[in-house]
Amino acid sequence: MAFPELHPSLLRALTARNYTEPTPVQTAVLRPDAAGRDLLVSAQTGSGKTAAYGLTLGNTLLGDAERFGRAKHPLALVVAPTRELALQVHRELTWLLAEAGGRVISCVGGMDIRREQRALKEGAHVVVGTPGRLVDHLNGRHLILSGIRAVVLDEADEMLDFGFREELEVLLKTTPPERRTLLFSATLPKAILGLARQYQRDALRMALSAENEPHADIEYRAFLIAPRDMEHAVVNSLRYFDAQGALVFCSTREAVRHLHANLQERGFSAVALSGELTQHERTTALQALRDGRARVCVATDVAARGLDMPELGLVIHADLPQNRQMLLHRSGRTGRAGRKGLSVMLVPAYHRGIGERLLASAKIKAAWSPAPSAKAIRARDEENLLREIIALAEAPAEEDLAAAKILLEERSAEQLAAVLVHMRRERLPAPEVLQDPGAFKKQAGPQRGAGPDRKPFGSKGPWVTRAKKRDQKARLKNKQG
Repeated sequence: MAFPELHPSLLRALTARNYTEPTPVQTAVLRPDAAGRDLLVSAQTGSGKTAAYGLTLGNTLLGDAERFGRAKHPLALVVAPTRELALQVHRELTWLLAEAGGRVISCVGGMDIRREQRALKEGAHVVVGTPGRLVDHLNGRHLILSGIRAVVLDEADEMLDFGFREELEVLLKTTPPERRTLLFSATLPKAILGLARQYQRDALRMALSAENEPHADIEYRAFLIAPRDMEHAVVNSLRYFDAQGALVFCSTREAVRHLHANLQERGFSAVALSGELTQHERTTALQALRDGRARVCVATDVAARGLDMPELGLVIHADLPQNRQMLLHRSGRTGRAGRKGLSVMLVPAYHRGIGERLLASAKIKAAWSPAPSAKAIRARDEENLLREIIALAEAPAEEDLAAAKILLEERSAEQLAAVLVHMRRERLPAPEVLQDPGAFKKQAGPQRGAGPDRKPFGSKGPWVTRAKKRDQKARLKNKQG
């Protein structure tokens, strides 16, 4: 199916990028009955929604004009919850509107605010930013919203989760009331519906995905592990599935630091993302992921918001998600734009009940099993090596054949094959030996104060009793047996 009627400059931009068919969300927002209207859209991450609202914004702003006029005060405002998502949207809209001479600038926290002030002074057709930074520019009178004709709230549910409601209301109240308001959200909780009722006019509601439903392009697996085997299970999962890109979620910054260090020590090309990093460190890490120098990203939930990793085929929940929304959002980083993805949840054996309830609440059917063993990984390595050799042997170069003949005169074919296997294994991180999770199934989990070094309470020794009255001090007594 071809794209619906679009401005010629937008069609040229799509053709240059080899976009020939719209995604369902793009088809929906470009329907004739949606033209010019406020939209309330629920769509999954990776469904093509950035291009969707970029196309409808382009149609709205250009109208019958061939190109944009000289950039002055912005005509459209796009608000996103995180720096990474805002910068990603900025890149997408830049190429989409370039054919029509559109100027898109970004205003996000952590970047040079003076550079942004200069860019706003020079003029822009579209401004993309995070709520806090946009309000900073608004208060400093560098961002003028009197000419805004359209506002987009991207991933609105996350912005409310982050506590940005006040900033969003300031921005919406400052823009002209006749503006067009497009609200995109993965889920539509009561807070989002309330925001829509307050700031949208006769909005057309579009449900492109069932709320809180699992992504159809994602396969889910749950690995039972021994209590202290989380890091080893992460290593074996990364080795077994060997995805081009993998995202590993941890619950705390400290866990990110520790796991990242261990993966690097074992030879994985990994980067870390957490809230304690500077913007330069985050940018460097993201660039390493985009250009393929790193294949694994270890991150907290907050740091991974809006993260767009190319070729992301695997998500690992090293720490259990707190709720079904977090499970779906984490997993939704893979299986994007029609690609298949895999979501692996590591479940300590004594927390199997928690894992089962979490999956059930998200309506996910996961295959349960132990994590991949070292034996299974070595078997898969041999399969992969065989495929690589067969592929390379189909059309060997003459110089390679000549070198092979010389080698065969010195060593047997079996010896040379063994060397080839050894060389390949040396390049790969060694798999880990995992404990049997079955031995821990009936345990109630680690108990506070139950460590092996804890001494029993003695019959003699000093002890402290708390005073019964506020004006009394704690008294140290010697308890005689």
